Amino acid sequence: MGFARTCSVALVGVEGVVVEVQADLEPGVAAFTLVGLPDKSLTESRDRVRAAVVNSGAEWPQKKLTVGLSPASVPKSGSGFDLAVAAAVLGAAERIDPRVLADIVMIGELGLDGRVRPVRGILPAVLAAAEAGYEQVVVPECAAAEASLVPGVSVLGVRSLRQLIAVLADEPVPEEETDERGRPDPLLAGLRMPGTGAATGMHSMGAAQHEQDIDLADVVGQTSARTAVEVAAAGGHHLFLEGPPGAGKTMLAERLPAILPRLCRAESLEVTAVHSVAGLLPPGKPLIDVAPYCAPHHSATMQALVGGGPGIGRPGAVSLAHRGVLFLDETPEFSSHALDALRQPLEAGYVVIARSAGVVRFPARFLMVLAANPCPCGRYSQKEELCECPPSAIRRYQARLSGPLLDRVDLRVEVDRVTRGQLAGDGTRGDTTATVADRVRAARDRATARLAGTPWRSNSEVPGRELRSRWYPVPGALEDAERSLERGVLTARGLDRVLRVAWTVADLVGHDRPDASDVALALQLRTGVPRGVPMALGALT
Repeated sequence: MGFARTCSVALVGVEGVVVEVQADLEPGVAAFTLVGLPDKSLTESRDRVRAAVVNSGAEWPQKKLTVGLSPASVPKSGSGFDLAVAAAVLGAAERIDPRVLADIVMIGELGLDGRVRPVRGILPAVLAAAEAGYEQVVVPECAAAEASLVPGVSVLGVRSLRQLIAVLADEPVPEEETDERGRPDPLLAGLRMPGTGAATGMHSMGAAQHEQDIDLADVVGQTSARTAVEVAAAGGHHLFLEGPPGAGKTMLAERLPAILPRLCRAESLEVTAVHSVAGLLPPGKPLIDVAPYCAPHHSATMQALVGGGPGIGRPGAVSLAHRGVLFLDETPEFSSHALDALRQPLEAGYVVIARSAGVVRFPARFLMVLAANPCPCGRYSQKEELCECPPSAIRRYQARLSGPLLDRVDLRVEVDRVTRGQLAGDGTRGDTTATVADRVRAARDRATARLAGTPWRSNSEVPGRELRSRWYPVPGALEDAERSLERGVLTARGLDRVLRVAWTVADLVGHDRPDASDVALALQLRTGVPRGVPMALGALT
């Protein structure tokens, strides 16, 4: 009788549970039994592992084989257990010393020829192994860079089961042939999930925004909207852009990620873990260090937006936009149920998905940008009479955005139609992306210094009670906002959000505390009602 054990990781959302893979050989009729709540893809590993072991030059034990995945109460899914199962079987058959396997975590799928293929979720799996105290991890060679992002863990990348056997048995490591015919490496197919290409809008676009050299100065005019975008980036405030087609709403949203500060190390690991689980890591870039950009189509379902699906839920657009920008173009065309499902993640910064197979939690702290036309035809305006929509149609169209959802949006700006003179004018370009990004970075630094020692990183995260009790504006600065609250123009939540935006404006213009002009600009950005203050931030300094 032989026995061996090694370890792998079961992912539940972006959290991992270390699973002990045990193999037991007993005399009897040759059979292979896999126990421990495996799903269909994991049950099929019996055939994959047997073929991989034989094709790697090792002998398959002709005995009664039982492989157990412990703890048995945790559901296990996916093909990432193949490598650990094969190693445990070879350890029980004494092809590998069982003592060598006990403290190693193995993650990877096996092909029938013994090649080790990557799987989604390598980074969160290795993070879970490190938190559990394991120091040695074996992963597919093409995923070794992703696994190496976790400090304090020794990573071994292998291309085939033959190489792993040789390393563990202290034998010469064979060289594996690589495909040199110019075709993509087929092993990289495991890193991407079908249907998640660039055309879907459900991927990380942060890095691409910097490479495409699109600049905020390309937006003609739109002083109010540009100011709102800068304030949104500096404080992490949600933004609603309303205006006719072609006014530049999408251009502004696409340029927003580029002016956001780069992610710190902890934020990068959070974002990379979510994209790794979703199978959306950019090729050749294991660490996402810029703000992601996610722009789902308006036909997206509630599961596509907040996450879910059959079995253990997968991350949705709100999680793929974690620490970045979620842009919902043509917002009234989205399902009202899907939009209202955004309320909880907007407040909490995470989303909880409960299914019969388990409950998962995904991070979802994002900057939301909504864009909408003023009416079905898009030409409604108080300045011009170009719209042919009846008033009832306009009311129905605008009512698709619920009051509770809009109450969670800090900035609401009307984007005006661009005139021929603005398009043809010379010298009217606004500040470049680099200039605005420097101001945003300086404002974030001021907020970070003020919030040092607290759990909050930006003004949008600070609770209203803390703003009212710890950080005070200039005396008398809130008089207009308080009158708006009394008249019903603002809710209590709205007053708190006005104060948060006022602090962001003060950080951008260099004020120690928000004064009346900062609050007035925040009120104007919140309600859209002119307050007699210039929309350009430079005029407030």
